[in-house]
Amino acid sequence: MDVPLHEQIAADLRRRISSGELPVGAAVPSESQLCAQWNASRGPIRQALTALRAEGMIGGGRGKPPVVRRQALSQPFETFLSFSRWVHGLGRTPGQRTLEVARRPATVELADELDLGEGDPVVQVLRLRLIDETPTMIERTTFVEPVGRLLFDYDCDSGSIYAYLGEHGVDMSNARHLMDAVAADATDSELLGIDVGAPLLRERRRASGLDGRPVEYSDDRYRPDLVSFAIENSQRAQPAFARNWRSAS
Repeated sequence: MDVPLHEQIAADLRRRISSGELPVGAAVPSESQLCAQWNASRGPIRQALTALRAEGMIGGGRGKPPVVRRQALSQPFETFLSFSRWVHGLGRTPGQRTLEVARRPATVELADELDLGEGDPVVQVLRLRLIDETPTMIERTTFVEPVGRLLFDYDCDSGSIYAYLGEHGVDMSNARHLMDAVAADATDSELLGIDVGAPLLRERRRASGLDGRPVEYSDDRYRPDLVSFAIENSQRAQPAFARNWRSAS
C-alpha cells in the first residue's frame, strides 16, 4: 500500500532529527524548501509539520520558523503494538531474531491473563528485537492457540507479526500496559549483551479484540539506555502512551 506523501515527509524529517542531521535547536527546512525537495504543494508539507509539532519534536509558530525541540521520538497508541512499524517511523531499520515458536500448555499466570483454563494450549514466541542491528528488546509473547498457530506458516524474521496477524483478520484493538523494572536474567544477559542483574524496563501487555476477548500476553524487556516510556495527558484529551528511542551512537 502506498504511503501518503505527508507521512513520507514526516518520516524523513524524523529520521533527520533522530540521526542528528537536524540537531536540537536547528531550524527546520522552510515550507518552500520542502516543497522543492519533494516536488509537493504546501498541503502535505503543512500536514507533516503539524504531525511533528503534535509529537513535540519541533516548535515555533506565530510567524517564527520551526526549530527542532527534541530528538526523543514518541509513538501514538495505534502503532504501539508493532515494533517494526514504530522503528520504520523513526527512519531506522528494525530487525528480529526469532529463537522459538512453540505450542505449550498455559501456566496458571498465562491462563489468568488470557482467560483460559490451566493447561489449555497456547503458542509462545521468543524474539530478540533490534534497531539498526543494535539489540534493544526481548519479546516473550504468548498467543491464544487459534491465533498463535497462524505463525507456524509465517517466517517471524521477515517482518511484523502484528501486521501479518492483522492481515489474517486478528483483532487487537485494545491493550492494557503495565510498566516496571526487572533485573536481567541469564537469557536477557546473553541476548542483549548486558550483565546478569542489570536493570531492564519491562512492559507487560495484554491485547484483546473489540469483543474483550484476550488474544495476546507479552513480557517485553528493553535496554533502558536505549528506550524510555512517557505518558502525556491533559484534561481535554486521552493520555498518549509513548515509547522513545535514544540513539546508541
